[in-house]
Amino acid sequence: MSEKKSIITAISGAAFLMATSAIGPGFITQTTVFTAKQGYSFGFAILASICIDIIIQLSIWRVLIVNQKQAPVLFSSVWKPAGLIITVLIVGGGLVFNIANAGGSGLGLELLLPINTKFGAAISGCIALLIFILPNSSSILDRFVKYLGLLMIAITLYVVWQAKPNALEAVHKSFIPDTFSVVSIVTLVGGTVGGYISFAGAHRLLEAGFKSAEAVPQVTQSAIRGIAVTGVMRFILYLAVAGVVAGGFSIDADNPAASVFKAASGRVGEVIFGVILWSAAITSLLGCTYTSCSFLTAQYPRLIPYTKLLQVVFLLLSLFTFLVLGNPVKLLVAAGAINGMVLPFALVMILLASSKLKANTYKHPRWLTIAGWLVTSIMVGMSLYTLTGWITSFFS
Repeated sequence: MSEKKSIITAISGAAFLMATSAIGPGFITQTTVFTAKQGYSFGFAILASICIDIIIQLSIWRVLIVNQKQAPVLFSSVWKPAGLIITVLIVGGGLVFNIANAGGSGLGLELLLPINTKFGAAISGCIALLIFILPNSSSILDRFVKYLGLLMIAITLYVVWQAKPNALEAVHKSFIPDTFSVVSIVTLVGGTVGGYISFAGAHRLLEAGFKSAEAVPQVTQSAIRGIAVTGVMRFILYLAVAGVVAGGFSIDADNPAASVFKAASGRVGEVIFGVILWSAAITSLLGCTYTSCSFLTAQYPRLIPYTKLLQVVFLLLSLFTFLVLGNPVKLLVAAGAINGMVLPFALVMILLASSKLKANTYKHPRWLTIAGWLVTSIMVGMSLYTLTGWITSFFS
């Protein structure tokens, strides 16, 4: 493979690794539920979250690449305990989310084949393991997540066409909504760039050799492309749900996303949902495993020679936990709370690191620094608001 083609593949692979890590079972369910509640006005939350996501990703990816350090190492250079703290948060939260990803992959195959969820999860786990243990696994991973990401977008567009949403109203309400929900924006941002997802693409680019100020334009391109993929998928899924709801269909609370696809396209819609769910779950399974293990090897460099073994163990542990316990709801709720804490903490560390950059050829843009601190403040405020609401509803 030529050097130019390798660079293009790495940039695209990092973008899709980040994007498909975000587009998991939770992403699909959240988008469906919020759209059902807010209708076309949910488009505003999507646009707001995309703007916040871009600032977050540009800040994190640029600073990591220019410093030539993975997150735990960079964070430790700012504040000694920070590297271990972020590693524990990412690996712990990632392990719990991977249990849900394993379950989602099994459920997706159950919708396509005459097998049960656990057997489907086992098959998906074997596919993921094969990708990690094969020679040149990084290149295979890049292509796998890219093609499944494009497949999800393509077949969801078919469902949008079947659902026949009001495009003009969607555009109008995306800028001038009838309702506005802080909780939905916090959830979308946390689900798109929260936890391990923030670092997936940047760590992949570092592994591919992007380690200088000269790589900033390519890093920027990859980060924006990753957010664009998640934004497009989120928006077309929102259009499909809004179209179905506007047609008078009541979404099934037990399985909201599946009911939307079935309402839009009948049995074909169910098959499409199975493909999307499986694709979303297995790519998230891969992205979570890759990124979580990259934190472990960054924090403990002596583990680097055993990277493939770590990935296999992490994947098997996720799969085994699902097969034994199923989806532990309480753990998943706890992991969601961890994600809410990870993002503001990570942003503060990144912004502090950006002020200490010593690279003569790069200066972190003032507008991005200001925007980064603004977004950090907003996310802290909205997270506290959301947390207060949860506590109040719990004790009421």
